[in-house]
Amino acid sequence: MVAAKRKVSSYEEIRLRRLEENKNRLEALNLPNLAQALRNSSPLKPSPIKRVKKPRTPEKEVVAVRRSGRVANKPTPVYKEVVFDRVVIPRRCIGKPRDLSNRVYASEEARAEAIERAEKAVSGLEPEYPNFIKTMLQSHVSGGFWLGLPVHFCKTNLLRRDEVMTLIDEEGEEYETIYLARKTGLSGGWKGFSVAHKLGDGDALIFQLIRPSAFKVIETL
Repeated sequence: MVAAKRKVSSYEEIRLRRLEENKNRLEALNLPNLAQALRNSSPLKPSPIKRVKKPRTPEKEVVAVRRSGRVANKPTPVYKEVVFDRVVIPRRCIGKPRDLSNRVYASEEARAEAIERAEKAVSGLEPEYPNFIKTMLQSHVSGGFWLGLPVHFCKTNLLRRDEVMTLIDEEGEEYETIYLARKTGLSGGWKGFSVAHKLGDGDALIFQLIRPSAFKVIETL
């Protein structure tokens, strides 16, 4: 017990002695006075604010456009907006307007009677020549003057290309028409035949193919 107390007292004496020695050393170096002088002479300054760099704006410089040597001595052309007046092209009128007021339409009874007469006439024709009956409509005998033919008859008996088709009436007069294979009908020349024979709505005609490119046309009145 006595030995333990002696150890503690000796340790305390050594610690106090070292503290005293350190104090004497600091006083000899005059460090406490220097620290106080530094605190009084240099107060704390706030940290400077960082400058925000602005993006550089490229400077615009007017540069003369390089010109070819052939036009270098000529004055610089001035370009400006030019307003043009709109040109309106009038529509071209093709032909005269159709007068449809004088059209005469056949009744259903008259149309049926014409077909009946044509069927009787067909029974007396030569069987070796293919034929068909065509009833006239207003589009066939006025206005457009287009005559569509039976598709099956054309596919079976006529050439599959456009050609000149001759129409021969009962008097032996010949009329050249244009046959359009894709549309299976008569176009140019049909109007001349229709007008010459004064065809009207409801008339029934017999077309008899007597040659590969010739029809005999029979009217049934």
